[in-house]
Amino acid sequence: MGLPLLSLIVFTPVAGAVVLLFLHSDDAVRWTALGVTVLDLALSIAMLASFDTTTHAMQFTETHPWVPALGITYALGIDGISALFVFLTALLGSICVLASWVAIDRKVKEFMVSLLTMQALMLGVFCALDLFLFYVFWEAMLIPMYLIIGVWGGEGRVYAAFKFFLYTLAGSLLFLIGVIVLYFNGGETFDILALTAQDLPFPVQSWLFFAFLIAFAVKVPMVPVHTWLPDAHVQAPTAGSIILAGVLLKMGAYGFLRFSLPMLPEASVYYSTLMLSLSALAIVYGGLLALAQDDLKKLVAYSSISHMGFVTLGIFALNLRGLEGGILQMFNHGVTTGALFLFVGLIYERTHTRSIAKYGGLMKAAPVYTAFLALFTLSSMALPGTNSFIGELLVLSGGFAANLAVGAAAVLGALLGAAYLLGMYRKVALGPASVGARFKICDVNAREMAAILPLAVLVLWVGLYPKPFLGIIDVSVKHLLAQVHDKGSGP
Repeated sequence: MGLPLLSLIVFTPVAGAVVLLFLHSDDAVRWTALGVTVLDLALSIAMLASFDTTTHAMQFTETHPWVPALGITYALGIDGISALFVFLTALLGSICVLASWVAIDRKVKEFMVSLLTMQALMLGVFCALDLFLFYVFWEAMLIPMYLIIGVWGGEGRVYAAFKFFLYTLAGSLLFLIGVIVLYFNGGETFDILALTAQDLPFPVQSWLFFAFLIAFAVKVPMVPVHTWLPDAHVQAPTAGSIILAGVLLKMGAYGFLRFSLPMLPEASVYYSTLMLSLSALAIVYGGLLALAQDDLKKLVAYSSISHMGFVTLGIFALNLRGLEGGILQMFNHGVTTGALFLFVGLIYERTHTRSIAKYGGLMKAAPVYTAFLALFTLSSMALPGTNSFIGELLVLSGGFAANLAVGAAAVLGALLGAAYLLGMYRKVALGPASVGARFKICDVNAREMAAILPLAVLVLWVGLYPKPFLGIIDVSVKHLLAQVHDKGSGP
């Protein structure tokens, strides 16, 4: 297109954050932040419209020397695996601004600056082609997310923010050690594509695999390093929960796709049974925890652990259906669970309670709200016709092909999902009209509808016509599988 498109996408939020520093009106801050995120979304749509689905090669590449003495470059590029997540991050940025319009009423400028900075860093992770640059984006994300939880969160925000920071920092330090080992064993380069082409000895691959596993497992999060997630979700403001569920959890799975599988193919194949077992554990355990919750936000948080288990199951099934299903489910989870956290925030603003037992009768008090809540609940259940059905079907198909017992456990997790989601919806929307009697509930307004509609469209679009989305990832996934199976050896 003749433009450094990826740099524009990554750094437009940064430019917007700088502009916000000079504004003094909260309304001006809100409108400017919304304008910046909408512009970023438009750039990401332009990127998708120009994306070539016939090649696995990196596109829209930019390379500039940064620290030549160490072989560090400013290198950006995307392929079919990362393209969808650039779009998803930009979309959720706009939705986070809309969701925070009324909910954030103090230090509005500081909040929007943190939000835009966070968006830029997340976009950088998906676009970076230099390992050092990737790590800078990866590590720097901790700061704005820590502030979003710790400053604008609930009563236990400080504890939740510290717990989030310590867990993710510990994982990041292991990742840094892995980066250094990879640098010296891979020809003293940080070029991700060059490192992918290296054929590392199995002992080195094995050590790096577990170093990366811990770092990425914390982000996913996988059991047993998941305990930071419910606290962070419950205490975070609505926008923080949307970012966590919609994008941040994808970073760990993206790390497996970008580093573990292509750079450590032999270790990835050798330890695939372990990864499938951990995934099955997360699916069932997360579902059981969600089933026991009365706090609506905790229920959705624990459901994320279960749903991300489907993602890692698909990735380490190491077959085409599983891998495509896992990547599509990453995207679907960002849409659906991001929407569910948005709905939790909307009802919390009206009632100031998240206790499912205290809800009821919302269908009469807020029919539009409950109608869209039904759509996203059914999507989270993977009902046919919704986005999650396609991804989950592919994951289950790939999972059964890889390991029968793991596939059976995943089916059990899907049944648990139907149990806790239908139970939640029955109590919230169809139960006795307790909420309507105690609170004056108003239905969604135009601003809230502007945040809901894009997500609802994606739920139905992917569910009814997934071909364009699968078309974006297909060639890159086939190339990745070829890399793994050409270099990897069986367990």
